[in-house]
Amino acid sequence: MVMVFYGSNGKSNPVSMENKVEHQTENQITYDIHLPSDLGMLYKVRLGLQSLENNISQLSLRHFKIQNTSTLDTFSLTINKTLPLSSNGDRWIEFPIQWPLKEALSVVTYHLTVFSRNILNERNLLHVTACICGTRGDTGDRSLLQSLQNVQQEEQNESFLVVMEAVDLGELEKIVLLISSKTDCKLDIKKLHVQEAAKEYPIYVFEVNEEFSVNAKKPKIQREIPGSFVIREEKQKNEMDNNLNKGGGQVKKLTEYTIKVYTGDKRGAGTDANVHIILFGNEDKSEVFQLAHSLEHQNPFERGKVDTFKIKTKNVGSLRSIEIGHDGKGFASGWFLEKVEITDVARNSMHCFKCHRSVDCPSSLCTYCFLFYKSLSCF
Repeated sequence: MVMVFYGSNGKSNPVSMENKVEHQTENQITYDIHLPSDLGMLYKVRLGLQSLENNISQLSLRHFKIQNTSTLDTFSLTINKTLPLSSNGDRWIEFPIQWPLKEALSVVTYHLTVFSRNILNERNLLHVTACICGTRGDTGDRSLLQSLQNVQQEEQNESFLVVMEAVDLGELEKIVLLISSKTDCKLDIKKLHVQEAAKEYPIYVFEVNEEFSVNAKKPKIQREIPGSFVIREEKQKNEMDNNLNKGGGQVKKLTEYTIKVYTGDKRGAGTDANVHIILFGNEDKSEVFQLAHSLEHQNPFERGKVDTFKIKTKNVGSLRSIEIGHDGKGFASGWFLEKVEITDVARNSMHCFKCHRSVDCPSSLCTYCFLFYKSLSCF
């Protein structure tokens, strides 16, 4: 069994309950765990099974109780559920924590509709998860192919519904996809729609429009899909449908960028910290992208290496500057950044941002970001 704890200042790493048993009776197990003090006030827990491949394992949950041993604040909840859930095969459940004098968030059922071309034909070989992220946290990695509903399959297009429950995520911001396969294949995903099951609107639309080349011998493919637009009423939906029927295309087209990050070739140049980037154009700026999945290396930002990342974001106009930095986490987080090259795929233009300096963070509790202005444009 694994738990993830969410606090006002962030979330914990997955905490395995193995070797943490303090006391056990026939119907009750007590665990002793230690969480980082900088999580802040806990507001939700995600609980599930560690093995995602074992279809035999089941976990029956009756009651949950958590107590802060310092303040003696206590929260308890009757669950009465068995994992995986029979309705949708999900191996995770979430519930809010309601501390004394604190208002708890609600549990929401989300409908995630996947529009694709060939997932259904390959689903026995594929493992695809989605993590929906909002202003109040995320769902964690949830399987898209565990139990499909409302399956529609035509000659060229297909769609299916995935149901998941999570503590209210607030305004949805992005979806992180993780894709792997038992054999080499190509996977074409068009877009994702997310809405609350109890509400017809809003509908959050995440345009993907990418064919993924999945290699069984390579690490999982990770893609961060930013929100494209939100449909908030029937009138807007009808206008979109009419626009598409008339050949008007997408309401909001995303721009693809290829980002090459050059780490310096000197002692201690690499970093294990989490690196992020923001693009600034003459019309707008992008959202924050974490550069986690290098196309060349499983461990990015090593000494003397070049790592390539692909992102899609709203049109920011002509690229002017970037903000790039890290969170200072991990061993030897200091990083010597040589330069960053960004190619606007649509415009076929490349921009070079030279740095040639150390990007250091003196404390793991703070985040330092650095703004580099374009020193060279290549066309």
